[in-house]
Amino acid sequence: QVQLSESGGGMVQTGGSLRLSCAASGPSLMESFAMGWHRQSPAKGRELVAMINYSGSRALYADSVKGRFTISKEVSNNTVYLQMNNLQPEDTAVYYCAVGHGPDMVAGSPHFWGQGTLVTVSS
Repeated sequence: QVQLSESGGGMVQTGGSLRLSCAASGPSLMESFAMGWHRQSPAKGRELVAMINYSGSRALYADSVKGRFTISKEVSNNTVYLQMNNLQPEDTAVYYCAVGHGPDMVAGSPHFWGQGTLVTVSS
């Protein structure tokens, strides 16, 4: 099993910033696993926001967040951060930390999910 501990959600005005963090632990955490964030909203459904490989050397972003969001990783403690800048109302969603192989993450089927944290952007 893998335990994912998320924090950092909240409410912010348009143009504001938030940082999400997710710490992963557990005996099933593999070096082949990527970590990242999906989000889900009634308007858009579920989408992959950003993911980063185990070593933290490569990242992938959804087109909708490129240039505004940055994902990073502290390898020593398996913690991933999502710095979200210039937030827009359409970024409002529940953000879920996730862990899994890269193709599974892209397909929306990671091995493990966090409990989710709500991000609300007011206009």
